[in-house]
Amino acid sequence: MLHFAPYSAMSLLALAVCFLLVCVFEFVNGFHDTANAVATVIYTHSLKPKVAVLLSGFMNFVGVLAGGISVAYGLVELLPADVLSPPNGDPAVPMLIALFGTALAWNLFTWWFGIPNSSSHCVIGALIGVAVGDALLHTRSIGNSVDWSQVWKVLTTLAISPILGLIGAGTLYLLMKIFIKDPELYQPPQGEKPPHKFVRGLLIMTCSGVSFSHGSNDGQKSIGLIMLTIIGILPATFALSPNAAPHIAQIAPQAVIAAPLIDKYDHDGLRDEAVASVARLQSTDPTKVVPSMLRADIYEVIAGLKAVASNPQATAEEKKTATTISGVLRPTVEYAPWWVRLLSALCLGIGTMVGYKRIVHTLGEKIGNTHLTPAQGASAELVGAGLIATAGYTGLPVSTTHIITAGIAGTMVGSGSGINPAMLTKIALAWVFTLPITVTIGACLFYVMSM
Repeated sequence: MLHFAPYSAMSLLALAVCFLLVCVFEFVNGFHDTANAVATVIYTHSLKPKVAVLLSGFMNFVGVLAGGISVAYGLVELLPADVLSPPNGDPAVPMLIALFGTALAWNLFTWWFGIPNSSSHCVIGALIGVAVGDALLHTRSIGNSVDWSQVWKVLTTLAISPILGLIGAGTLYLLMKIFIKDPELYQPPQGEKPPHKFVRGLLIMTCSGVSFSHGSNDGQKSIGLIMLTIIGILPATFALSPNAAPHIAQIAPQAVIAAPLIDKYDHDGLRDEAVASVARLQSTDPTKVVPSMLRADIYEVIAGLKAVASNPQATAEEKKTATTISGVLRPTVEYAPWWVRLLSALCLGIGTMVGYKRIVHTLGEKIGNTHLTPAQGASAELVGAGLIATAGYTGLPVSTTHIITAGIAGTMVGSGSGINPAMLTKIALAWVFTLPITVTIGACLFYVMSM
């Protein structure tokens, strides 16, 4: 039987504020990243701006609903277990405000100056910042308080995907020049004249593909953030999946198997918490479950099992066992109600319909030394849609902005026109400084608000 605790007016007010912040962030994510999908159809006059953003918004909406939640919780698990699942919700408000405030501020700053920047990058930096702030608050080693294996996994994906976008789009553009001889594909737009039907159809298809893929990947991030909000503020109600009952019976026997592995291989600074949690899980009584406490223990144990899986001294069989146990425990605490998916889809879709002009101008005219052509836009978006969609269904967060911007740069190199070094320098500096700035701001905000 699950227990539900009463909530104070302050808890509900905090929930409302944090809920508003996450919705605003996803709205900003929509209009900040929209240009990546609509730049080519608007810039080549294939679609009117209003029609283009409506199409993009709709495809983003569908992408969110069709996507899973693996990316959502892949990001969420960057946080240490005691922040990720506070038993009484205490750290939730400072964590959420530090997270959303940091990501929103940097997103809006780069958008104002027309610099394509990654919303994913902002969120990841803020999440790491919260983890660092939590380590400082509890005088723990930063090396042991941040799940660096997960951080490096995410950052590696973010670093490699733009390179794949640049090479892939540049190669596709060269292949198009070899096999498709239509000269209209390789000329910048002339006045208000739209391209002929084949070119228009190709660009509309690539716009739809990038928008859908963006929704399936970036939409999951907002799902994760919304879940952090409602679980952090109201842990007793939302800490466990509504379908957790069948899984709860499996927790105690899985904990029995996990206990010796964690005791043997988990040697980081949070080992004591993981050992205590696995001991409590071994005596879990399905009829006396306190959702918030069970969630906290499960995430402590999952963190301990990650340490086992990454320990070079563990055998292949032990690593496999640790991964299997984590897979059994996760469905109890990792879920997303239908209304959370719908809210994420609505915020992203509505945000997609505004604020696109600054970044469209940058992508269309300032990446290269010549204006964007239909073939270049289509190449960048076809490759981008494939990379983003693949990442969305493998649980790896990628940046739509990074991939599409790099793809356009690749086509500029492939065409021989070259790239605009001044604009590329600005974009590169924004990418380089995003992490240190958001980590620093997120850590400071969380630390000060939690004292």
